[in-house]
Parts: sequence; C-alpha cells; structure tokens
Amino acid sequence: MGSKKLTLTRRDLLSHSVAAGAAFVVGSGYVASTSAAWAMEVEHLQPETMATLIQMARDIYPHDHVADEFYAAAVKGYDNADSAETVESGIAALNAAAVGMGFASYVDTGWERDRVDILRGMEDSGFFQTVRGGLVTGLYNQKAVWPLFGYEGESFSKGGYIDRGFDDINWI
Repeated sequence: MGSKKLTLTRRDLLSHSVAAGAAFVVGSGYVASTSAAWAMEVEHLQPETMATLIQMARDIYPHDHVADEFYAAAVKGYDNADSAETVESGIAALNAAAVGMGFASYVDTGWERDRVDILRGMEDSGFFQTVRGGLVTGLYNQKAVWPLFGYEGESFSKGGYIDRGFDDINWI
C-alpha cells in the first residue's frame, strides 16, 4: 500500500453525511465526525475499521465530556502497515459478534449497553486487550485532555504538590 494522501472537501463531507444520527461519516480514505469539525485520513486501515475502532475506544473508556477527536487521536497509531492486518481481523471479529447478536455491525448497534455486551464477549481476546491497554496511554496522555479531568500536569517544575495546595482540602 502506498502513502497516497486523499483530500476531504467540504462538498465530500456534506454529501456523505446525509445519514441521520450517524456518528461518523466514512468515505474513501477518511473518517469524519458529523457533530464536530474534525476529520482524519487513514492510510492502512479501511475507513469503516477506523470508525469502529473509535467507537470501540469510546465504549471501553466512556467519557461523555471527551470529544470523539481525542478518541480518534488515541487509536490513530493503529493505522500502520505493521498492525493493519491484526486490527482489520479484530474489527471483523467484533462485527461478527454484533451480527451474531442481531445487529448489522458494531457501529450500527444503537445502544451502548448492547455494544458493551459485545465487547464483554471478546474481552479475553488479544486484540481487545491490546486496544484497551493502548488506550490508557493513547487517550490519557494527550495534554489537551488533561483539563477535562481537572489534571494540571506534572507539578515538579512548579514547586511540587506540597507547596501548591496538596493539603487545601476545602470540600470535606
């Protein structure tokens, strides 16, 4: 596979985003959000695979106040030649499990509770454990996410925690 860059025009985004209620617009070589202004190009994975991977990430570590773009950034690392085959087969297994439960695919499973049940059925698989483990650093090491959780970052360069309110507990 080459590293052919595909562009996403506004016209492409609008023409592909007709489906009401869809969380992602999936096109040839890209995944875009229908509710926010972000899109990402994919080079080694199918765009549908990346959309499913983003939804899977959101279901594993659900935070309503964290935008999909941060989940997309967390799983973008799987879009490489070395892991593409493993990810594609893992997502195929996830979709097969969804079909086995009566849904069209994992992404098309409307209720979070049903998607979590699908994930529980494969939580012992190497694919699930790899994605879950990678999300710990992929999602929570993004500095732009830290303020959403009230984390100010490391404190050593600012004098440490003890001198910066460590014992200022006013909520007890």
